[in-house]
Amino acid sequence: MSLKTFLVSRVAASITSEKRLKRNRTMQETKRQAANAPHVVDYFHDVTDPYSHLCLQVLPAFVSRYDVALSVHLVNPAPDWAAPERAQLEAYAREDAQRLAVKAGLSFTDPGHQPAPDQLLRAGLQLAAAIDTGRFVQDAAAISAAAWRGELAGPSGDAAELGARLAEGSARREALGHYLGGTFHYGGEWYWGVDRLHYLETRLMELGARKPNTGDSVIFPPPVSPSGKAAGPAPVVKPELHYYLSFRSPYTYIVAQRAKALADAYGAELKLRYVLPMVMRGLPVPRMKGRYITLDTAREARRLGVPFGKIADPVGKPVERGYSLLPWAREQGRGFEYCHAFLAGVWSQGVDAGSDAGMRQIVEAAGLDWADARPHLETDAWRAEAEANRAEMVSLGVWGVPSFRVGNVITWGQDRLWLVEDELRKQTG
Repeated sequence: MSLKTFLVSRVAASITSEKRLKRNRTMQETKRQAANAPHVVDYFHDVTDPYSHLCLQVLPAFVSRYDVALSVHLVNPAPDWAAPERAQLEAYAREDAQRLAVKAGLSFTDPGHQPAPDQLLRAGLQLAAAIDTGRFVQDAAAISAAAWRGELAGPSGDAAELGARLAEGSARREALGHYLGGTFHYGGEWYWGVDRLHYLETRLMELGARKPNTGDSVIFPPPVSPSGKAAGPAPVVKPELHYYLSFRSPYTYIVAQRAKALADAYGAELKLRYVLPMVMRGLPVPRMKGRYITLDTAREARRLGVPFGKIADPVGKPVERGYSLLPWAREQGRGFEYCHAFLAGVWSQGVDAGSDAGMRQIVEAAGLDWADARPHLETDAWRAEAEANRAEMVSLGVWGVPSFRVGNVITWGQDRLWLVEDELRKQTG
């Protein structure tokens, strides 16, 4: 391992550590108490975003349970660098939000299109007025729902006025370090959507900000998967669980063992569908996005008990070297073991996959022989399969990893295994 790789991995381990997190939280709380300030939670709302619509539905419960001052900001949609395939992203977000709504006991029906411009303008102006009159928490969900149905009445109003309001909120969001709507910011940390709200709730409870007589449950506990097994005997025809992965994705790493456990629980064949990382496909991943992903992965890894933090970023040649051995490892019946060894190596052990010493460590950790592996290293036979996997993934409406497909169900994200399990249960129950 080079000195640079060693040092970078140790810095990453420090940045993602629980010790640093606790220290930063203590500093934030000390400053708040010294200023005799309330617990200020910033919420950033995007009227075009279905995940934001779900957030509106939980705000009344949130403010009723916690002693917080909610500061609401209207924002523009994510910038182009965060939504390189905007039309596809919007379509997928609507479908995913509808499924998430069912899971979380909320309400959203995908109308098959974004709200019309006049509806968005009316919604934005009415939401701005609700903020100004202190009625946002009470009125916002109904305003948003009517806009998504295409039934929001009222004058269209001044588009320039709304544009200025959106620009102001977006600037505030960027200054604090994020790019999406449906996001909460508190004390230097970000929480995106109802999926991550439980982290904020837990933090506020630890600070004693839970109101009396409101219990200790969170609004939407993170689903655990796999949660069960297929009913009855093993299926005659094995279902296939397609796992679209990237060696440069930390989310791919922290979901790997759960995906394997899910496949095993339901007698499914886990199909390893590797693709080039987004940045190696010409899709931008700016520092702001990379930082949020890394810190979000770190907290998810802690919750799940997955080692994470000593990072040796494999972007570029290390990913290509890793992929060059994957078809061979699969032929040896150790495809998953090799994938996991590579991912664990670069995301939790600081292994330099750009070096032969690092690759040897990964290969042997997978239970494979380095001498047998060496002739396959840096060959190009894998490229056609990676491109075919990417093309299929995009044709199904997703372009990021980890993504999963069972039958006709496709989903994106390490926190959507519950949806995969639901479909496997249908196929094997």
